[in-house]
Amino acid sequence: MLLQIHPVDPQPRNIKTVVECLLDGGVIIYPTDTIYGIGCNIFDACAISRIARIKGLDVKKAQFSFICSDLSHLSDYAKSVDTPIFRMLKAALPGPYTFILEASKQVPKQLKTKKDTVGIRIPDNRICSMIVKELGHPLMSASLPMDGDVEYYTDPELMYERFGKLVDIVIDGGIGHTLSSTVVDCTTGAPILVREGAGEWEKLIS
Repeated sequence: MLLQIHPVDPQPRNIKTVVECLLDGGVIIYPTDTIYGIGCNIFDACAISRIARIKGLDVKKAQFSFICSDLSHLSDYAKSVDTPIFRMLKAALPGPYTFILEASKQVPKQLKTKKDTVGIRIPDNRICSMIVKELGHPLMSASLPMDGDVEYYTDPELMYERFGKLVDIVIDGGIGHTLSSTVVDCTTGAPILVREGAGEWEKLIS
């Protein structure tokens, strides 16, 4: 299904359709404040495995992240962070960053890395935020396979053309961006840049 959702004023009935799909084990493609992502319910092992297959990854080696609506989920899925790190997260989020933190015991085993960490994202995107709030817990997230023409992961209609038979819903929330989030490792004390993307690294550490 290709489902149009208004990026500024998302239709509640359409958000409900997406959430019902997720709770029923569905996989969706959805907009963020960076590139479009592919996601599912963090507690649905079958849906997580579907995404790993779509991306051609071993689910045990895949590095997925959690899409949260705000920092209230932080204490649920990540171990406590130092005050300077928390201040940095509070200043940067919502925004185009993924912060790698030490995973708590509540993170499903299938989504933990060998290092026992979890990536936390709070995109500055109304559609994304409303889906997570209605769902009641974070959304498991990964980037789309990005081989080939850039239009295939920025234009929802082309995404539907390419991935429509592999996922349950492709959300059309407008043309997406071309840069991924900036990834920052916060597990060693001082933040370490892992991948520079849409978020400004210099601004983050200044």
